[in-house]
Amino acid sequence: MTKLKNILDKCLEVLVMVAVAVLVIDVLWQVFTRFILKDPSSWTEELATFLLIWVALLGSAVALGRGAHLGIDYFVGRLSDKVRLRTELFVFAVVAIFSMLVMVIGGIGLVIRTLELKQISVALHLPIGYVYLAVPISGLFLVLYSLLGFFERLSAHSQGGAE
Repeated sequence: MTKLKNILDKCLEVLVMVAVAVLVIDVLWQVFTRFILKDPSSWTEELATFLLIWVALLGSAVALGRGAHLGIDYFVGRLSDKVRLRTELFVFAVVAIFSMLVMVIGGIGLVIRTLELKQISVALHLPIGYVYLAVPISGLFLVLYSLLGFFERLSAHSQGGAE
């Protein structure tokens, strides 16, 4: 299970890094064409917006997989080990349920409706449904990482790691 998670982590991290690199190049090109060439590129702003959506959503899955998601550790750190474990399990369960219902199921509906309506981006002439695919895809990663975190905590507890 750990080997599969490590492979998934690396693939997702590389995907986010590539998207960030393309985003940086895109923004640099926009600045160059606007201020040096005095003829701003028409597609770079739209591409930057779309890439930022993908980076933010996939980046949230990377953060959850690393255990680096924003949390209020101050309060959780003051809890007893038993209550802390229950709190962590509850949070992982809520994240998994929310991600499945809202991001995966709702996101798939959003993508389907957007593709059916044939919404196209103005500058890139790209179906907007492809941009919105970031929602259900990142939702799947969030569900997966939530479940992995849930069962890792449960396993550590059952092996005596937390009491």
